[in-house]
This record gives sequence, structure tokens and C-alpha cells, in this order.
Amino acid sequence: MKKMDIRKITAMAAALVMCISMSACGDTSSGASDKPASAKKEASAKSDTLDLEITNGDEAEKSEAAPETADDAFAGETLAAAAEHGGEGEALDGAADATIKSDAKKAATADEGIHTDAEAIAETTREAADDTEDYTEISPEDIPPEPEGEAFVLTAGEWNDNDNWGFFTNLAKNGTINFPVFGFDPTHRIAVTVTKDGEPARDQTVELIDSEGNLIWTARSDKNGMAYVFYKADQKPAKVVCGESSQDVQGDSSDEQGTAGTTETTLETTADSKKAEDTQVMFILDTTGSMGDEIAYLQMDFASIAKEVDDGHTTFSANFYRDNDDDYVTKCNPFTDDVKTVQSAINKESAAGGGDFPEAIADVLDETITKNDSWSDNANKIAFLIFDAPPHDGREEQLEEAVKTAAAKGIHLVPVVSSGADRETELFGRAIAAETNSNYVFLTDDSGIGDSHLEPIIGDYEVELLHDIIVRNITELRD
Repeated sequence: MKKMDIRKITAMAAALVMCISMSACGDTSSGASDKPASAKKEASAKSDTLDLEITNGDEAEKSEAAPETADDAFAGETLAAAAEHGGEGEALDGAADATIKSDAKKAATADEGIHTDAEAIAETTREAADDTEDYTEISPEDIPPEPEGEAFVLTAGEWNDNDNWGFFTNLAKNGTINFPVFGFDPTHRIAVTVTKDGEPARDQTVELIDSEGNLIWTARSDKNGMAYVFYKADQKPAKVVCGESSQDVQGDSSDEQGTAGTTETTLETTADSKKAEDTQVMFILDTTGSMGDEIAYLQMDFASIAKEVDDGHTTFSANFYRDNDDDYVTKCNPFTDDVKTVQSAINKESAAGGGDFPEAIADVLDETITKNDSWSDNANKIAFLIFDAPPHDGREEQLEEAVKTAAAKGIHLVPVVSSGADRETELFGRAIAAETNSNYVFLTDDSGIGDSHLEPIIGDYEVELLHDIIVRNITELRD
């Protein structure tokens, strides 16, 4: 016998209530006038029959004076009661027949009578379901997702090490976290505030130069005029430059005293602050075997994200990667404003391949960031890297080039670390987030979905829907 879930039971109960209500009171909906005359006559005849069966004059008077909202209350209570129980199709049909025969006459009475009938219908439904020997409650995992339902819910948190710099550097100094990791050591940083006439200057190019005139790092100032430039322990930064403005700086001392170098400085520029109208949003998704939940999430939530952030000047790109010896290593797509095209590309993906822990992150960042000429110079730019495993060792130069390119182009590379990640994966994500002036995003166990998620070594944070975090990260670029 076919099992029925709560949605089908609720729907049938709703149909039952509608039949009773229409029999008792006629069609009071806005579209009643569009029904055939025969239907109206049939409803009228049923109403007359019910009136004849009500022998008590006072009851009939009460029925005529019953408020129009009684049907609404009746339907609501019946649905709520029916929704608490499931059962076989035959059991519910039997309950419906019994209910129609025994309670149709009472459905047209006053408010008190209607409430009484609602309880009777609910009890009949409960008894029919409980008496069915083959009744089996369907667990949530047995119910497939609705094609047009709500997005697959994942919970997440976010953290910004640039905004909590003292906390971050103390963790590194006391050995709680250790760098370098995959060639990255973001602890050597200079924060540059770019202003014009004392106000933040947005989207200005800031360069870090060493004593011999070599370029170490390039970054773009954000909406607050902040640009972060980085250098390695063996490099000796000498100045920061923005247009015609420059400021001398000093790197960290390598002696045992650990004398701090320049950590913050300000540049006053003559250039006007810029604000781009266009926005480019990229998703870079690990599609190996452990990423089923995250792939399903993006398949179900992408259209909602796109709708919420689209302002008529937003384009999207979905890109995928696995690893060597899989069906593919990378699968990349151009930016487009056609949401259906992007959705179709996402929907074709499934979790497969992988096997070893590291994946082809270096390959996909090289293709989507370093060698991708489709990033516009006059656009707000963000890329979400959704992954659960680190890159392969030995790819440090390729990774560094991708992150330095992102920083120079003003691409905010936002890691979204998923279940099964280890500490090195966390630190890799935090490093690329800090060096591209981005937030570090991580999934949490609060949704109850998927495997356990690593708790990052950070301060207090708020658990939110991943959807909300993604949307906020995009919209804040334009504010």
C-alpha cells in the first residue's frame, strides 16, 4: 500500500473542508460569479436540504446569522488537527466519507457548532489513521525535496581577521595557529587608509614597494578607504604608494626583540572615490564525493540568491572542480546575466570523484582568477570558494599568484569552508580571505545537515543561514 506524507493528508483535509463549507454556505469566493449556473443551482439545492433538516427554529436563525469568517475558522482548525497525523490513502478516504455523512449538516451552524464539528472531523481522522495496521510514519529523509520548495537550509558563521587583527596576531604569536600554510603567511600586513579631503576614497590602487623599487603587493581600497598590503618575513617593504601620494613604511624586525614595523598608515590621494554600477558574482564549487550537501544547497538556493541581489547590473558565473584522474579537473563558465543558464549549469553537477584529501584548488583558481580576463575593471567583484579540502602541496606559487591577482583586481575571494575540513584548510581559507580583504565563512552543525563541521579558532560569532551571509557579502560591496 502506498504511504502518504503529511502534505498529502493536509491537502485532502483541505479539500474535505472546502466541500463541507461549499455545501453549507455556498461559494463566497471572489470567483463565484464565474461558475456555471448548474453548479450554483446544485449548491442552492444542497443548502435548501440542509435548511429542511434543521428542525429547531432558533438553530436555523443562528445559522443564517453566522459570521462569514466561521468557515475560515473551521478550515484552519481542521487542517491543523489533520496535519498532526498521517495514514494510508484508504484510511483517509474512509474518514472523509464518514465525516461528510455525519457532519455536513452541522457545518452550516453557528460559530460554536462549527468548532465542535472541526474537533469531530479531526478525531475521526486520528482514529482512522491509528486503526490502520500498515500505517508507517515517513521519516524526513524519505521525503524528496519539493522542486519549487524552500532552499536547502545550511547554517554558517563568518569572521574577519582584518577587523580583529590584534586577536589574530596574538593567536599566531602564541602558537595557537601556525603559518605559513600552503605558502601563505598573512601575519605580515600593513593597513592603509586612503582618503581624499579627509573622506574615504574607494577603489584606489595601493602598492607596497621594497627598498629597491620592486613591487611586493597591490591592493584596491574598499568602501571605507581600506586597503591591506602583505609581505613575507624575508622582504623589506619601504613605502606604500597611491597615485602621486606615497608614505614610508617599515617591515617587522627579524631580531630577537621582535620590534614591530609599520602596521597602519594613511595616504591622502588627489583621485576621486569610485563607485561601480556593475557587480560580478562568481561561485567556485568543489564537486568531489564529499560535497553532496553543498552542491544540493547551491542547486536549490542559487535562484533565490540571484533574485535577491540582482539590481539589473549583476552577472553570475558558476565554476566547478574536482581533481586529477576524475571526470574533469576544472569546468569553468563565463559571466552572464541569464540566471537560468547558470542554474542549468549548477543543476547538472553531482558529487563524485576525489578520493584523496587535497583537491585541485590551485588549478581552478588559476583558471578563474589568474588567467580570467573577463573580470571587469569597473565592477564590484566577489568570488565564493565553497570547499572542504585543501590544495595539493607543491602548488604554492600558483596559489600565491591567484591570490595576489585577486587582491590587485579588487576581487574579494570569500572561502566557504564545509564539513570534514581540517585545521590547515581553515587556516588556508583565513589566509586567502585576509589577503583579499574578505570575510571567512564556515558552515556549522546547527542545521543538523551533513557531517561534523570544524569549529574555527575565532572569537564570538553569530550563527546565520548561509543564504543570508552570501547575500550580505554581495550587497555590502555596493553600499
